[in-house]
Amino acid sequence: MSQKPTVLFVCVHNAGRSQMAAGYMTALSNGAVEVLSAGSEPKDRINPVAVEAMREEGIDIAANVPKVLTTEAVRDSDAVITMGCGDTCPIFPGKRYEDWELEDPAGKDLETVRRVRDDIRQRVQSLLAELLPQNR
Repeated sequence: MSQKPTVLFVCVHNAGRSQMAAGYMTALSNGAVEVLSAGSEPKDRINPVAVEAMREEGIDIAANVPKVLTTEAVRDSDAVITMGCGDTCPIFPGKRYEDWELEDPAGKDLETVRRVRDDIRQRVQSLLAELLPQNR
């Protein structure tokens, strides 16, 4: 078996969508996937409503810190999942790129964030099934 795949989740602020996606991928893969997340313009802290929505799922992202997107993070990843950050993501040949169109949960109520969270969970489960088909 080769080394485990690395997935990078990118959104603008690295405070909501990409953090929830990273939380799910970490939890659902049971450590079989290396998970990174970053933002093109990171905020100073995680969206507290996103933290609450993930806590309901038993996943704690409260201690995570938004990180700035680096070229190295993209280069070191097998799959790069962007969420509304447009063209700010550097492109390397041979990488898998997907853009997930998701509502930005910033400033939204818990009900809206739950909807975004559930959408992210389904997408992460599909991606995981493709990255680790032998585990399904």
